[in-house]
Amino acid sequence: MLSRLNELIWTDWIWFPEGYGWDDLKDHDGKVFPKTRDLWAVLPVALCFLIIRQIFEQTIALPLATLLGVRDKHRVCASPNPVLESHFCSKSKHPTQGSIESLSKQTGCSVRQVQRWFRRRRNEDRPSKLKKFQEASWRFTFYLLAFFAGLAVLVDKPWFHDVKLVWENFPKMPLLTSQYWYYMIELGFYVSLIFSVASDVKRKDFKEQIVHHVATILLISFSWLVNYIRAGTLIMLVHDASDYLMESAKMFNYAGWKKTCNFIFTVKTSWMMIIYATGVYPLSLYPTFFGFYFFNGLLVVLLILHIFWTGLILRMVIKFLPGNGIVEDERSDKEETESDDEDDCSKPKNGHVQNGHSVLHNHKKRD
Repeated sequence: MLSRLNELIWTDWIWFPEGYGWDDLKDHDGKVFPKTRDLWAVLPVALCFLIIRQIFEQTIALPLATLLGVRDKHRVCASPNPVLESHFCSKSKHPTQGSIESLSKQTGCSVRQVQRWFRRRRNEDRPSKLKKFQEASWRFTFYLLAFFAGLAVLVDKPWFHDVKLVWENFPKMPLLTSQYWYYMIELGFYVSLIFSVASDVKRKDFKEQIVHHVATILLISFSWLVNYIRAGTLIMLVHDASDYLMESAKMFNYAGWKKTCNFIFTVKTSWMMIIYATGVYPLSLYPTFFGFYFFNGLLVVLLILHIFWTGLILRMVIKFLPGNGIVEDERSDKEETESDDEDDCSKPKNGHVQNGHSVLHNHKKRD
């Protein structure tokens, strides 16, 4: 049963143009072609990236942050309050006005004090600027090195200068050693991002990032299996070229280098996808098949995500054009500020403490 299902899923006509199939990817005459088992090498590569990242962030990113003057703002911690903490953890970090009034009565704190407690408590959970800088510098370093590695792999290839040649002799295009390592390193890096997602900074676009990582892993893996290697390497190169600019812009943003940050965010908006080479030109060579739609469908998902992020970047650019303000990363939650004229919820405002809570007199409350 499973054997029959496997044969149906991987039948030639689904993944290849008419007249071609998996037999075309068998090694022969000294020519080597990509194989499914090759993808197992990604797991140790991803593990190495996770280890290298920890070393990098502590030995390179942290001193670099100090050198560039990246400092965390002092945060006032919320005072211990079991009632408010329970509501924060189990119900909502952003309570409604009705909930705030109810909590005010339960704790003996004023509405303003409850609001301030939640504001401080939310700030405690927000990642520090230093942590965000470390993550951005790790990704910047990888994308920059990967971009130049991709250039080294592709610059002497004819399809680098003429994208139509990515389909020349498809699928009977032998695998080069440089392409093998380029693929394994890129795929291993994205797999490591999936493994580290639980500890990474969770931005407003967290869900979009997960979709992006999964779609990228599927796209790279699929292009490997069916020997879309040439198109895959070009796509990875284009993405790395734009991603290292984005990560460097965030680094300069955290360091307060506003003019440099503004310039890089503007340059980032110039990225483009190679849709023509993968979704239009092949139609003149082969009849359509499911593998063609699957590959380009994943590419469209990435394109939509990049359009979404480009929209955020354009908003940042528009914000700084009228003045000299610094561009901020729209994907990050901003830390909530507070005034210094409000007492902490643990301190009685008027009257004495009863049963662990302050008793307030309505005729002398402060806003």
